[in-house]
Amino acid sequence: MKRRDFVKLCTGTVAGFGVSQMFHPGLVKMLEAATGPGKPPVVWIQGQGCTGCSVSLLNSLNPSIADVVLKVISLEYHPTVMDAEGGVAFGHLFEIAEKFEGKFYLAIEGAIPVGEDGHFCIVGDYNEKEFTMVEAIKAIAPKAAGVMALGTCAAGGGIPAAEGNLTQSMSASKFFEQEGIKTPLINVPGCPPHPDWMVGTLVHLLTKGIPELDAQGRPTMFFGELIHDNCPYLKYFEEDVRQTTFTEMKDTSCRADMGCKGPLASADCYKRRWNNGVNWCVENAICIGCVETDWPDGYSPFYEPVV
Repeated sequence: MKRRDFVKLCTGTVAGFGVSQMFHPGLVKMLEAATGPGKPPVVWIQGQGCTGCSVSLLNSLNPSIADVVLKVISLEYHPTVMDAEGGVAFGHLFEIAEKFEGKFYLAIEGAIPVGEDGHFCIVGDYNEKEFTMVEAIKAIAPKAAGVMALGTCAAGGGIPAAEGNLTQSMSASKFFEQEGIKTPLINVPGCPPHPDWMVGTLVHLLTKGIPELDAQGRPTMFFGELIHDNCPYLKYFEEDVRQTTFTEMKDTSCRADMGCKGPLASADCYKRRWNNGVNWCVENAICIGCVETDWPDGYSPFYEPVV
């Protein structure tokens, strides 16, 4: 990947937006000092998903994704944004895993389909051989220092693993357990995850090691609070003032009867907000529970009340 091209891409992505205050402005300098002159290699493999997690990551503002990629880490493989392609690019993935065994980090985006011997998802070819997502993860993950399962598809299976799927898709953690892969794994769910969750987890992993995790393997610093308990409309829930139609969205009623899954979902969306602090789901619609690793099946139908 040509750095000037990536900087141009990132600058175009974030231009015109303000600066988020969720991370301190000196974070990039701290990270540069912590990671030293030899920036940790990171490789990113995409499986069965929509690439929404990558799009969300590119919207990171403070630190900007350009700073993260060019100053803090060495992003060695990412099929969506890298300049190289085909066997040259995919071969580099294996070269990094071999050269930096035990010292590089792997990001997994998308679910891992194991049906038909994994042939529902071909992720590349190298030396005249096609590699499935299954084969790539089995080859790369055991050599990594740590793995981040980014997005609900990777963290829990997500939509590709929902009831009725034919691909037998599964989460990274389930796949690791099935294949006996012992590499430490951190789940960062969301459809897509907030860019701060992904960058913040990476920051902690590089500077302090694995963060405190909850029972679902998620960093408690981002997923340790129940949305319902912090909802600005909580008092209306307690007063039983409920909204009944989407055409009457207002700030003087609770969305519980519209199907809001805030009482079941844990994340800091309410204070971190989205689109550089512009809004968040419950302000404009409802929470659908996408940060939980048993989503979507565990939270369907989306528009039926749970409390």
